[in-house]
Amino acid sequence: MKSSYLIAGAIAVVVGAWLLTGLIGGDGEPQAVREADVSAEPVVPAVQVRTVVAEARARQLSLFGRTEADRRVEVRAETGGRIVDKVVDKGARVNAGDVIVRLSMDDREARLKRAEASVEHRRVAYRASQKLAKSGFVADIKKAEDQASLEEARAQLAAIKLDIERTTIRAPFDGIVDDLMVEVGDYLQSGRNMSSSIVAEVVDLDPIVVVCEVTERDGGRVRVGDQADIRLVTGEQVRGSVRYVARTASSTTRTFRVEIEVANPDATIGEGITAEVRLRQDEILAHRVTPAILTLNDDGVVGVKVVGDDDRVAFRRVVIVADTPEGVWLAGLPERVTLITVGQEFVRDGQRVRPVAEVGSAVGSEAAAAGRS
Repeated sequence: MKSSYLIAGAIAVVVGAWLLTGLIGGDGEPQAVREADVSAEPVVPAVQVRTVVAEARARQLSLFGRTEADRRVEVRAETGGRIVDKVVDKGARVNAGDVIVRLSMDDREARLKRAEASVEHRRVAYRASQKLAKSGFVADIKKAEDQASLEEARAQLAAIKLDIERTTIRAPFDGIVDDLMVEVGDYLQSGRNMSSSIVAEVVDLDPIVVVCEVTERDGGRVRVGDQADIRLVTGEQVRGSVRYVARTASSTTRTFRVEIEVANPDATIGEGITAEVRLRQDEILAHRVTPAILTLNDDGVVGVKVVGDDDRVAFRRVVIVADTPEGVWLAGLPERVTLITVGQEFVRDGQRVRPVAEVGSAVGSEAAAAGRS
């Protein structure tokens, strides 16, 4: 029994000595350790990149609005009378001063003749008073009274002439009779009952005005004189310029009113048409890219990933200047930059990568170096 213990102990000592010899005195690390070290080496991922150069691009602000008439006026009767002649119909085009309707004269001609006779009588009396006053036969007070009577008669004559003139109701400006509220035989009144004095509604559609609302953020970007490209819901495309920007926001929507003036000489564009507006603003340097390369950082900020120094990834925040069928235009990047076009979602900010240029571009690290130069 004792000899078997001795043999087992001797074997254990020999095996232990052999293992120690391999770990300490060997010419290299064990194979398992070497394989573990090899597998721990970092793998540098490859990403597809493209070097792009900024171009001059006009900034655009996209809005929606509607068309409105430049002017809209309710034409009212300024004297009473019955309508004896309706010269135009609803929808007719009129020029400033064109007759819309005429009222009956009634006793106005008789009052006119009486006023003219009164003026002539007062004129003769005043001239006589002047001559007699020079000779001392009439006091100055009599002369003054005759002069006052003459001026009163002249005022009455002017009033009846004005009343006669008002029996002809005319268009106030060039436009279209959008509505005609009267017919021959209707009686019009002037004074407190304003609803009974409305004759017609005339609108001016040249120029036509496109009205939009801009947000608080964009309100400061719009200036009077900015050019606008407008596409109407009818399919028609027109151009105009900003003529008014409100300085006070709406209390309900917190937006600012913007008016864009568009030439409409033939009045082909009506009021109330929906319009899509693109305001052209100052030019800036921007990059045109495909929307597919846009990404978000952990804070939800829109940007792109680029290859920077030492082939490392960097996230760059961008501003979308315009969205066109050819691609999106981005501002906020260096004039020349190398963008990651494929693989951006699988690499992180600061990670080292192996850039591979798109077909037709420079290749690998040379492309990234050219982009950083």
